[in-house]
Amino acid sequence: MSASLDIRKAEPEDVRTLGEIAYTAWESGILPLLTERPGMREAERRRLIAAAGELVGRAIVASFDGHPVGWCARAKATPYIPYLFVMPVFQGQGIGALLLRRMEAILELHGHDRVMLETPVGNVRAVRFYQRQGYHILALKADGRQAQQAFMSVRLEKRLHPFTGPIPDDE
Repeated sequence: MSASLDIRKAEPEDVRTLGEIAYTAWESGILPLLTERPGMREAERRRLIAAAGELVGRAIVASFDGHPVGWCARAKATPYIPYLFVMPVFQGQGIGALLLRRMEAILELHGHDRVMLETPVGNVRAVRFYQRQGYHILALKADGRQAQQAFMSVRLEKRLHPFTGPIPDDE
């Protein structure tokens, strides 16, 4: 029996798992860039679970053999991807690229001609990943959230090719 990877729409029952995937990826990729303070980890875990809950209707999930291993979400009414997370053990296997391409296709179907996202400047692996996916650096900006110190983020953009024709129901 071979393993399978599926991309599907996120469901409300996924929220806790998606938050934990996000936290695990944050802990391995972003936390090392920060100066850790008391309570920081638990505050970030709560924030990411809450974010997954707020975005579940605009999120897609990568599942490996039926178990979520990554997810990507889009903002409401704007071509912005605030979250793309893959469990560290599954990173480097094309799952993030697959999620990103699928979300870009969704944005194209909504008529968007570009997409933006951000990642910490020090997260060189993520910046390079996005550049390999066709994103270009637009700007650097200060980014600070509650429970962690301010740091610089890289804003990246990619041009899309929106679908402009009708989508007929007949086959």
